[in-house]
Amino acid sequence: QVQLVESGGGLVQPGGSLRLSCATSGFTFSGYTMSWYRQVPGKERELVARINTISTITTYAGSVEGRFTISRDNLLNTVWLQMNSLKPEDTAVYHCNAHSTWSTQRPYGSWGQGTQVTVSS
Repeated sequence: QVQLVESGGGLVQPGGSLRLSCATSGFTFSGYTMSWYRQVPGKERELVARINTISTITTYAGSVEGRFTISRDNLLNTVWLQMNSLKPEDTAVYHCNAHSTWSTQRPYGSWGQGTQVTVSS
């Protein structure tokens, strides 16, 4: 079974930074594309960033490109999301998930609790 545990969220002022972590287990992490998503109440889940298996390709939502960086370590089975220059509209619950191929949209794991990011002054 796939286990995904997000951490690192919190309350931060606009312009601040946070680094989210996603610790994984229960599957061959190095063989899966990894993604970060975010969701606010009443809105659909948004794909924020995606990284391929060997960290040679990354993609970002236009709203975060230039401010967020996704990274991974296949020995630690962990993916991170470095968030800089945070804006109030970045406030959301952030989730990670795995995908069997780069183009696969279906998440491999169940959606967990995620980690809350609140950007407010």
